[in-house]
Amino acid sequence: MTNFIQSILYGLTIGGILYIISIGLSLTFGAMGIVNFAHGLIYAVGAYAVYTVAKLLGAGFLLGLVAAVAVSVPLSYVIERFVIRRLYGQSIDYAIIATYGVLLIGADLLQWVYGSSPLPISDPIGATWTFAGLEMPVYRLVIIGLSVLIFFGLSLFFKKTLVGKIVVAALQDREAVRSLGIKVEKHFSIVFVIGSALAALGGVLFAPLSTLEPYMGFEILILCFAVVIVGGMGNLVGTAIAAYALGIVHSLTAIYIISSGADAAVYVVMAAVLIFRPVEA
Repeated sequence: MTNFIQSILYGLTIGGILYIISIGLSLTFGAMGIVNFAHGLIYAVGAYAVYTVAKLLGAGFLLGLVAAVAVSVPLSYVIERFVIRRLYGQSIDYAIIATYGVLLIGADLLQWVYGSSPLPISDPIGATWTFAGLEMPVYRLVIIGLSVLIFFGLSLFFKKTLVGKIVVAALQDREAVRSLGIKVEKHFSIVFVIGSALAALGGVLFAPLSTLEPYMGFEILILCFAVVIVGGMGNLVGTAIAAYALGIVHSLTAIYIISSGADAAVYVVMAAVLIFRPVEA
């Protein structure tokens, strides 16, 4: 029973990171109608930024986290301003090609700067919580707690702030909001930058649990798309539920069935959702 609970907690860790990364992707999907592959680049840049600051410069993990988020803001603004904004109202194919190109270029630049060898980052806390035979790295518990705080923080943002209310209204009926003289795209841009900053944060948080490599953004994107599809495009609560649920599925499959099939189990869940609840065109 203890091992099962520990597996659930490990799954919640993965789910928390998936939620932090996926929420920006979900809003971009639902609000802008853009399939943003460049989201994976922001995630990878966040991971490499914390590696640069924390390990190469020796400035510490927390400072590296701040640096990663700070770097993601201007980078995401440039992507939104010069790539995404030009694709509003265009065919979804153009968005896929353009943002995938950005991801490819960015990944190649990371490989050119850092090389192709995997780069490790150690656990920044390095402590273990023990209770009734249950052992859990404190860092993983911090990730779970932080993801929950971000969920409630975003919920308050979309319920209490003007920008949040406009975006939520535009998710329901964009043209009605525009008819009030509100520049919807400007508010979407703000949310886009916030979502990108969270993607960078997700890269920072996941770095100590894995190794860094230039094309890591491709792998996480597929899992995040699964979260968005299962949770619903632009559905804030649905994205959170889907992320944690798929994280648990991923963990239980890896521990009790076959580790190499963990990602496949997530895709099976996504396929089942598409079969029984297909996305309307």
